[in-house]
Amino acid sequence: MTDNKQATQPKLLAGGNPQIPKGDGEGPVRDYISAMPGWKQDLGRRLDQLIVDTVPRLRKGVRWNQPFYGVEGEEGWFLSFRCYTSYVQVQFLSGRSLDPMPPKESKHEKVRYLDISEDDDLDEGQFRSWVKQASRLPGEKM
Repeated sequence: MTDNKQATQPKLLAGGNPQIPKGDGEGPVRDYISAMPGWKQDLGRRLDQLIVDTVPRLRKGVRWNQPFYGVEGEEGWFLSFRCYTSYVQVQFLSGRSLDPMPPKESKHEKVRYLDISEDDDLDEGQFRSWVKQASRLPGEKM
C-alpha cells in the first residue's frame, strides 16, 4: 500500500515556501497554509484568522506561491505572506502609507515588511491595525 499523502504534498521551495498553483478563493490559501512547514503552519493559520476577523469583505488568492488578501468587489491586493528559512514575512503592499510603518524596508517603493520568527511575540493589536489600514487603501494590481 502506498502513501498517497506523501505523493500529493506540495514541493517546498527555497526557505520552505510551499509551491502552490495560482488560484482564487479559500481553497488555494488553505492549501498553502496546510503545506507551511513546522511552526510556520500554526503562524499561517493565526495570521489568516486575524486577517479574516479584521476585514469583513475579504477575498483571497494565491499568486507567486504566496497567499494574497484583498477586499471583495475591489481590484488589487493589500497584503501577502510567505515562508523563509527562519521566519514568515508579511508584506504590506502599501506599507509606507501605514501609521506607524511596519519595521522592515523594501526595495519596492510602497512595500513594508513584518518578519515573524518562531520565538517572536506577535503584537496582534498592531497587526490588526495595519491590516485594517491596509485594507482601506487602493489595492495593488497583480
